[in-house]
Amino acid sequence: MDTKVISSGVQHSNLPESYIRPESERPRLSEVSECEDVPIIDLGCEKRGQIVQEIGEACRSFGFFQVINHGVGVEAVREMTEVAHGFFKLPVEEKLKLYSEDPSKTTRLSTSFNVRKETVHNWRDYLRLQCYPLDKYVPEWPSSPPSFKESVKKYCEEVRELGLRIQEYIGESLGLEKDYIKNVLGEQGQHMAVNYYPPCPQPELTYGLPGHTDPNALTILLQDLHVAGLQVLKDGKWLAVNPHPNAFVINIGDQLQALSNGLYKSVWHRAVVNVDKPRLSVASFLCPNDEALISPAKPLTEDGSEAVYRGYTYAEYYKKFWSRNLDQEHCLELFKNKRS
Repeated sequence: MDTKVISSGVQHSNLPESYIRPESERPRLSEVSECEDVPIIDLGCEKRGQIVQEIGEACRSFGFFQVINHGVGVEAVREMTEVAHGFFKLPVEEKLKLYSEDPSKTTRLSTSFNVRKETVHNWRDYLRLQCYPLDKYVPEWPSSPPSFKESVKKYCEEVRELGLRIQEYIGESLGLEKDYIKNVLGEQGQHMAVNYYPPCPQPELTYGLPGHTDPNALTILLQDLHVAGLQVLKDGKWLAVNPHPNAFVINIGDQLQALSNGLYKSVWHRAVVNVDKPRLSVASFLCPNDEALISPAKPLTEDGSEAVYRGYTYAEYYKKFWSRNLDQEHCLELFKNKRS
């Protein structure tokens, strides 16, 4: 393809060669069933103990859950969705001013996952924004649509509050002090991927994103209410997670799997694409401070349980994650303690 992004207005009747997965790696959409028992947790519940218990069960059994009555305003979500759609509707030459394939750039539009090194591309364009501290990064965000900065800033603030609150519940569900995770992860970074998946002529041949786990601590995903696309791996089968009104999908990331000594699983998930409609999703990531030393929580190994993972800094982990293909074996495997 001659253009750098797929959302360029060019209509494709066939999938370009560079997006076609080998037969053994295709999504097999006809074999995917719906995830019937997605945990939906009401954070408005007045019984904190009940929320903590439900989150613990979801983290052990699924590695993800949905939350409702989460405290992020309906208006903040609506405005975020509007400016995200508005950005991807901009003329292609306007969007390309932000295009970069350098993952160290803090504001950039790009496509696929890691265009420089992958052999098959993914049917996705995305706008990646660093979001914390806001006063450092907001000035470099897009100025179009005109309300973009203000709307995204408000959304980021509310989502951060939600993420930090969920980390407290997760800590308590492991029997830790509620601030344990916050203290280990340090001053957490926050970034966002606004994902745009244009209509795809042959969705059974490619992915929006192939199966992967998230390298961070916690992911807060705003799904497109009109077009499903998120699928998770459970008991060896891919299951579709349909959008739930006014809910966020919460994914456990690799760092919480390590911190929980493997009790909680970083969920394998993927995005599939649609032949008729574009799909938009907004993934917000809370990430440990680069210097944070990640290792299994001490109270979880005091009874003589073996520490599954060695200690490492988040910077070391993230560098390793970006040097590989997205769908290679779980990056955490590289940080396991050798069994004696």
